[in-house]
Amino acid sequence: METQTETLEFQAEARQLLQLMVHSIYSNKDIFLRELISNSSDALDKVRIEAFRDKDLDVDTSDLHVELEIDSDQRTLTVRDNGIGMSRAEVVDLIGTIAKSGTAELLRKMKETKESSQDLIGQFGVGFYASFMVADKVTLVTRKAGETEATRWESNGEGTYTVETVEEAPQGTSVTLHLKPEDSEDHLYDYTQDWKVKEIVQRYSDFITWPVKMRKEDDWETVNSMKALWARSKDEASQEEFNEFYKHISRDWTDPLETVQMQAEGTFEYQALLFIPARAPMDLFSRDRKRGVQLYVKRVFIMDDCEALMPEYLRFVKGVVDAQDLTLNVSREILQQDRQIQLMRRRLVKKVLSTVKSMAPEKYEIFWKEFGAAVKEGLVADFENKDAILDVVSFASTNDPEQVTTLRAYVERLKEGQEHIYYLTGSSRTAIENSPHMEAFRAKGYEVLVLTDAIDEMWVEAVPEFDGKQLRSIAKGQVDLDTDEEKKAGEEQRKDFADLMTWMSEQLAENVKEVRLSSRLTDSPACVVGDANDVTPTLEKMYRAMGQELPPVKRILELNPTHPLVAALRTAHAERKDDSALSETAELLYGMALLAEGGELKDPPRFTRLLAERLANTL
Repeated sequence: METQTETLEFQAEARQLLQLMVHSIYSNKDIFLRELISNSSDALDKVRIEAFRDKDLDVDTSDLHVELEIDSDQRTLTVRDNGIGMSRAEVVDLIGTIAKSGTAELLRKMKETKESSQDLIGQFGVGFYASFMVADKVTLVTRKAGETEATRWESNGEGTYTVETVEEAPQGTSVTLHLKPEDSEDHLYDYTQDWKVKEIVQRYSDFITWPVKMRKEDDWETVNSMKALWARSKDEASQEEFNEFYKHISRDWTDPLETVQMQAEGTFEYQALLFIPARAPMDLFSRDRKRGVQLYVKRVFIMDDCEALMPEYLRFVKGVVDAQDLTLNVSREILQQDRQIQLMRRRLVKKVLSTVKSMAPEKYEIFWKEFGAAVKEGLVADFENKDAILDVVSFASTNDPEQVTTLRAYVERLKEGQEHIYYLTGSSRTAIENSPHMEAFRAKGYEVLVLTDAIDEMWVEAVPEFDGKQLRSIAKGQVDLDTDEEKKAGEEQRKDFADLMTWMSEQLAENVKEVRLSSRLTDSPACVVGDANDVTPTLEKMYRAMGQELPPVKRILELNPTHPLVAALRTAHAERKDDSALSETAELLYGMALLAEGGELKDPPRFTRLLAERLANTL
């Protein structure tokens, strides 16, 4: 047979693209081996399917595998498979894609759009060329299943490459890398070291379907597990195996609280094995935290901490998602933002939330204690799943200090005639329970949600109602708990206290927008409240901490007309309107109301001096 050899030149654009890949695309050079093993795995899949489809095809599928062979003396690493192989035409069309029109098209798009290479290069399927990151020369020998002639392709990744027809070659493809010298500064390792090659296989290719073998003395050793637990049902794997897998990927020593399996079939197929931990990690609320879901494509590891697949508020979820097909860029390190990713994310979120909703009470109690504050972030960030999140969130309340309650359970306990869901935010349960705002609600037996997480200040603004009932802060707006008789008495009191309220509004104008009588106080002399749509002091402080300046918000001072101090102040003001000491009393009353709700005084030394003088005068 006449040997047909062609020496072809890379076009200028192709040389530019190859240099771009070697120096700019991959942040981790180890990935070259993942790309080659992934190609081999695809070839093995294809030969098995083709043998099933064509019964006359002369091919042996009894021992399909990938071999890795190291020659330390020659400094070569060979990746070999007995898969489908390629014809000479396919080598030119597929491996030679880089030298064809796609290259110029890619570079043209990059110049036109000024997008990064990582966003565009994935369209052209050139992962094979990652080999040139670690090799001075690459030799590929391949024979297609059912054919007799083989093809040899070789290039140093610079000016030219050769394509040659050869007579003797086994079925499948072998890629031999003539390795560059080790260079630690450039993160280029010695890939003739057995341990290093095994490490890469076990990190990126441990779960692919086919055995990956390495020579061990005179025998071959399989170095990948091939055990993709996510591809097995709960009937095929024990909970102990799932628990061990969770510990392996999460580096947690405790068993997971819940195991979540999911399999999507149809036009877009993927499998997921997710875990809800039993305890929150130390960095759950750290800015540098990482999300725990790993992404695989056809059992080939793509990335850790895949942010595109799990929202921030479910960042504690660990596990694996394995897709049959995804649009990736050439480095497989960055996902293209397409509908497949969004579809997977939507389904995964719904699955996790439905799992939480169906948890046994004792498990849910653990879950909410550990992760409740994070889940509530979803009420602000994930409008699409707001209703599903509302179905799984719980809150402390005044109904039972030892138990949390769902919003639905709260609604079922509403008092006759109660139209709203009442809540109060604060730094601690003790501060809330001792707040003056609670007095009338406690006296009349109304349940109040006790909200002490920082996120509570934000989500209550994003969730105006539940099940037709408005959420109302008992520290904002007017409170209407009075009976008709009490309302009538209140009208008379407002007339009696009108002069005092007008005078105090003038005296405290720098700090408050209004002074009025309160229907929410039974024991305390005064409290400070906000208008219904005002930003709370805590939220105002949070915005300022994030660099967002807000105009100062004046609040409302409410007085308890039945308290001896307020009644005495009214009498004193009626008798001696010009007494300067009364202004100081009004100032002290406002300061006391601020402190009672856990607020901050503008001038603590002045408040302390005035208080000390008053105490001294009483002795």
